[in-house]
Amino acid sequence: MIRNLSIALMVFSALLAGISQCFLKYSAKKKHTSILNEFLNIQVIVGYSLLVITMFLNIIAYRNIEYKLGPIINSLTYVFVLFFGVVIFHEKLSKNKIFGIILILLGIFVFNL
Repeated sequence: MIRNLSIALMVFSALLAGISQCFLKYSAKKKHTSILNEFLNIQVIVGYSLLVITMFLNIIAYRNIEYKLGPIINSLTYVFVLFFGVVIFHEKLSKNKIFGIILILLGIFVFNL
């Protein structure tokens, strides 16, 4: 039971990491009035704050799962980032991106056999 909650926590952490990347990308696409404003704006602060939260969530989750499982679950971050990129930023799905996501999902599947 606790192991399953830790796995769910790690998946949620990967989702938060994907969301944080959206905040950082949104900030990177904007024009900024100064270099200081480029690094100290609400999107960057929220993005990096979410990344810090994901680190703490991962530490909590690692207490109840095998260490070898963590990187496999965290690779879902790439899937979430691609999904958000397509949905929020209207990025095009290239063959390479699709192939990469398929490889990630196949790796997760093979690992869990």
